[in-house]
Amino acid sequence: MTLPLPRPLFDANAGGKGLGDLPDWDLTDLYPTPDGPEFTADMDWLEKACADFATAYEGKLATLDAAALLDCVHAYEKIDITAGRLMSYAGLRYYQNTMDSERAKFMADAQDAVTTATTPLVFFSLEFNRIEDDRYQALMAANADLARYKPVFDRMRAMKPHQLSDELEKFLHDQSVVGASAWNKLFDETTAGLMFTVAGEDEELNLESTLNLLTDTDRTKREAAARALAEVFDKNIKLFARITNTLAKEKEIEDRWRKMPTPQTARHLSNHVEPEVVEALRNAVVAAYPKLSHRYYRLKAKWMGLDRLQVWDRNAPLPIEKPKTVDWPTAEKTVMEAYAAFAPEMAALAEPFFRKGWIDAGVKPGKAPGAFAHPTVTTVHPYVMLNYLGKPRDVMTLAHELGHGVHQVLAAGQGELLSSTPLTLAETASVFGEMLTFRKLLDAAKTPSEKKTLLAGKVEDMINTVVRQIAFYDFECKLHAARAEGELTPDDINAIWMSVQAESLGDAFDFMDGYETFWAYIPHFIHSPFYVYAYAFGDGLVNALYAAYADGLPGFQDKYFDLLKAGGSKHHKELLAPFGLDLSDPAFWDKGLSMIAGFIDELEALEV
Repeated sequence: MTLPLPRPLFDANAGGKGLGDLPDWDLTDLYPTPDGPEFTADMDWLEKACADFATAYEGKLATLDAAALLDCVHAYEKIDITAGRLMSYAGLRYYQNTMDSERAKFMADAQDAVTTATTPLVFFSLEFNRIEDDRYQALMAANADLARYKPVFDRMRAMKPHQLSDELEKFLHDQSVVGASAWNKLFDETTAGLMFTVAGEDEELNLESTLNLLTDTDRTKREAAARALAEVFDKNIKLFARITNTLAKEKEIEDRWRKMPTPQTARHLSNHVEPEVVEALRNAVVAAYPKLSHRYYRLKAKWMGLDRLQVWDRNAPLPIEKPKTVDWPTAEKTVMEAYAAFAPEMAALAEPFFRKGWIDAGVKPGKAPGAFAHPTVTTVHPYVMLNYLGKPRDVMTLAHELGHGVHQVLAAGQGELLSSTPLTLAETASVFGEMLTFRKLLDAAKTPSEKKTLLAGKVEDMINTVVRQIAFYDFECKLHAARAEGELTPDDINAIWMSVQAESLGDAFDFMDGYETFWAYIPHFIHSPFYVYAYAFGDGLVNALYAAYADGLPGFQDKYFDLLKAGGSKHHKELLAPFGLDLSDPAFWDKGLSMIAGFIDELEALEV
């Protein structure tokens, strides 16, 4: 099971006084204790179940009739649940404090044990993919319960041209714990341990606290934070370059062996999305840079009374924006009311997160940065992690991650193998939850100044979600292409970073010395190559969905819940047809981008 990937926060902060009682996780729904008999018993069961599964089915899949193959799939699904439960527990404990050596050892040992136990399962997908197409179709036609799993099988069979020999696949499975996984842990532990000396601050700050200062009202503090980040990143840049080089080369080798035509192909296959759809998204966003980010940042420079913006002004509050701290009870009330106004069912699904220890909200020493919602397994429930300290945008992050949680609860009804939603659709409920919360706040705005502040914040969030993430995607595309030609020096990587930053942010910016290293702390480049376009994908899709909702599409709520409940059981074309949306239409993405442009139009029209 893959550990959850934190969503990057653009306003991460630290502290916590005066915010109310911030909730902590109660992980006992997974296991009572790390050293208890329950965890040990499940690990022992997993080892035996995997061995028994291989004894029963290896070399025999092609001979099974539909009923026997269904029994096989059910046995595989049960194993998947136990393995997922074990790794979810180990991973969530680790993310609570990545600097705790006991937790790090516990997770590493669990990962080793699960990897070893599940090695006998490697044959399953390989052998299943060797079933002849005619027989595969006949099996699906013979048993409706088996055919229900066809979307999973189809995604698995899409890898057929790229699978290696059984022996090589088992080798890759076994060595994964000392490959990418080990480099990921090194990255996580390094970033969690970084400390920054910021001019004007009384003590050293961690990464979250220092990033938070980039949203401070005091420009001097923002500059000091940016320069402190640059100084520490530069001191560690050789290590970050080594991690990046190694992972990119490892990916290039595996892609070459698997005959993947591009570095992005594996991500598109796992997302069950056509490359041309992603390319259309990327091209539409890049073409829109001038009317989105370039135009907005020129406006922001004018509002701030500056001829040029510096990088530490990108997420600065507007001069008219009064510093505001939102305590936890208010954040909960805001999001829950926005959810309930859309549909009481959505609020009812969100309520247990606040009451049952499903959210870990506070910033703590060693805690992983960012935010995520992790589904664990379908027989338990999701857990949400935040680093909440009361910025208005933190409320939006709560709405975002809670949207993921609601989606994961609804999709759990599909069962373990069908519940997982491709990344391209996994951001739908989260971004929609943000939009509901934003619209509630905007409707309640009492003055033009308050409305302008809210609109500007939303535009900046959308630019961070769409423009910034597509720039990240382009950075990765260029980086992996360059790495295929040879080892990259830190200066090489810095130059690629600056090329996409200048293009995406536009002519309103000057870039301080040191900003070229700011690629180093982005976890997505390390954990999950090419993940980032899913954020832009989700934002564009939700803009189109919200437009259908605002236009009064009959039965929208029911259609929306059906979409979320489907999990990974349907292709995006089938899921979006009830809304009259088609992602393969090249003009589709322009509709979503037009919504962002429309918000900027409103800002230009506001005179405050």
